[in-house]
Order: sequence, then structure tokens, then C-alpha cells
Amino acid sequence: MSDIWQHLSEKRVLDTALCEEIEAVFGSRGKKALAAIDANKIKKYLDFFVVEGKTARYIVDEDFCTCGDFMYRGRTCWHLLAVRIARVTGTFERVDSWYQDQLKTAPEQNLD
Repeated sequence: MSDIWQHLSEKRVLDTALCEEIEAVFGSRGKKALAAIDANKIKKYLDFFVVEGKTARYIVDEDFCTCGDFMYRGRTCWHLLAVRIARVTGTFERVDSWYQDQLKTAPEQNLD
């Protein structure tokens, strides 16, 4: 598994071979992570990374995620995986504001 991260850090680009390798090792979590990156659902705010899921937004900070998969099952979720890949490749959107401030001013959005 560490070979994937080494390959990624060397290439810094998600080519077809690397995407296939990620999906082979991480299965559906890898596929979801790559789909989120392709759909531009990874945002880097001044305070957190935020990943837009199907039903909610999840805060990712270091090795922590607010999703149920991480919180209740204690395992690496696809949101963490997506952020880790996005960090290395630079495939995330920078937002020049604090996520916490945006929560105070933004109306509720349904992400379905």
C-alpha cells in the first residue's frame, strides 16, 4: 500500500495507471475518492478540508473525519483518502475563508 503513496508523490498527477492502482488497493473507497476529486468536491478552507458527500459535507482535519464511517467504525473513510490524494496532487479548490464563518452565513443546502 505504501507504494501507491510513493508513486503518487513521485508523479503528483493522477494518470490512468495510478487511478487503477488506487482502485485495486482501496476498492470502492478508492473509487469514491477519485470520483470526488474528479467532481471537484474537495475544498480547502483556511481551517479545514471539506469533502462534499451525497448527503452532507464532512470536515477532514489531519487523520480525522466527521463522517459516520470514521466516527463509528473507526476506519479510514473515502473522505480521508480523497483529501490525502488531493493534497499530493493539488486537485482541490482553495477557498479563502474560514469554513466555520461560512457555516454561520450560508443557508442550509441539500446536497442530494
